[in-house]
Amino acid sequence: MKLSFKYIIAAFVLSASNTSCSSFLDKEPISNFSGQGFYKKPADAQAGVNGIYNSLQSVFRINFAYWGEGRADNVTTRHSGDPFALQQNNLTPIINSARWDNFYTLISRANYAIKYIPTVFESEDSALRNQLLGQARGLRGLAFFYLTRIWGDVPIILEPYESIDQNLFVERNSQADVLKQAEEDLLFAASNCADNYTGDRNRVFLTKGAAYAFLTQLAMWEKQYDKAVGYADKVLDDSQFSLVSISDWNSIFNKGASSESIFEVGYNEVQTNSLRVLYALGSDSDYVPSSKFIASFEEGDLRKNLIYDVKEVQPRKIWKFFGVGFNDESPDPSGNNIVLTRLADIMLLKAEALSNLNQTDESLTLLNNIRRRAGLAIMDLEVAKNLYGDLTSAILHERSIELSFEGHRWFDLVRTGKAINTMNPLNGLSDEKNLVWPIHENALLRNPKLNQNEFYK
Repeated sequence: MKLSFKYIIAAFVLSASNTSCSSFLDKEPISNFSGQGFYKKPADAQAGVNGIYNSLQSVFRINFAYWGEGRADNVTTRHSGDPFALQQNNLTPIINSARWDNFYTLISRANYAIKYIPTVFESEDSALRNQLLGQARGLRGLAFFYLTRIWGDVPIILEPYESIDQNLFVERNSQADVLKQAEEDLLFAASNCADNYTGDRNRVFLTKGAAYAFLTQLAMWEKQYDKAVGYADKVLDDSQFSLVSISDWNSIFNKGASSESIFEVGYNEVQTNSLRVLYALGSDSDYVPSSKFIASFEEGDLRKNLIYDVKEVQPRKIWKFFGVGFNDESPDPSGNNIVLTRLADIMLLKAEALSNLNQTDESLTLLNNIRRRAGLAIMDLEVAKNLYGDLTSAILHERSIELSFEGHRWFDLVRTGKAINTMNPLNGLSDEKNLVWPIHENALLRNPKLNQNEFYK
């Protein structure tokens, strides 16, 4: 059951302080206040962090698939607009997925929270204070991590705008600096967030485990394999995370808050997303499985029928997120959560890191844990080489199946240096400068200090 953030946050405030539910729910949106005028008591601090989660919903509502899948080889489309532009590698500064506005709204709200949360608590040792600061910084770090993977060099903004004397026009920072800031924020979150929360909140609020999961992704992006193994171990050693059985695999997505899930963007019947439009409207879906993806399954893979209708020669929908046999072609939005990271993701990233460190046996053990659940034969190094060329490529293939359509494939291709070789035969991708998105023209018009990414000039 999906709970409204309004009720989740209210319950959290009641359990953490003596603030009344009505006083919290009666607050006007934080955007109507200056930071100094809004943050008066702990309930205001919680409301401010709630505003960051609200921005997170806007960020990923549809674009998680455009950024993470739309330019990759697992999907194809019959639609115009962003889906077609991304598939054809015809990105322009006017496509919707080139907008970064929602990211910087999230960062702005986080900056207000980070500055003013300490002012409403009497003690620096307050558990609630530190958890809220951890969530604010962790979500800001997550935003910077996505921003730099999508656009490359982007502005780092760490202070709220509170005065007309502040410089509104900021330049872009290097990707190295952005990644450093993202890591600092996520490390702070890993030290200060709660280990877990109760009920549905445990997967839609940032925890220590979620922070370490995103740190694992970040370390793999930077090819810091030893560091990635260390971060991944923090997740794998956390007893609250475990793989679900194959019979419950779809429930990771259509029910949410499973033992395998690490962090989800929470939605409900009121605060909705576009999962249904993206994947499940039959002939009207933004994306359907590509012929290459369909042909990539090993024989006997139990996940195949859980992802799409294998009875159709040309599948018209992806039902992974809604359950086998899902046949509701209503264009209504979806209230399902979007799973940003889960245990299988981190297990396979650790396996990949170990493979790159030539620790083959442990890498194969992790890989085979995922394969075994899918009903596949145990793989050894010789089989990996025969089927996929090497162990690292075998792991990348496993990620393309296990994590299909969840927003990982494009980033996997880019960080492993395989994007051009994979996509060139499909859409002519040939220039590394083309791996980032263009900056939307509106951002360039508003800020004269920004310059367009080189490929799109």
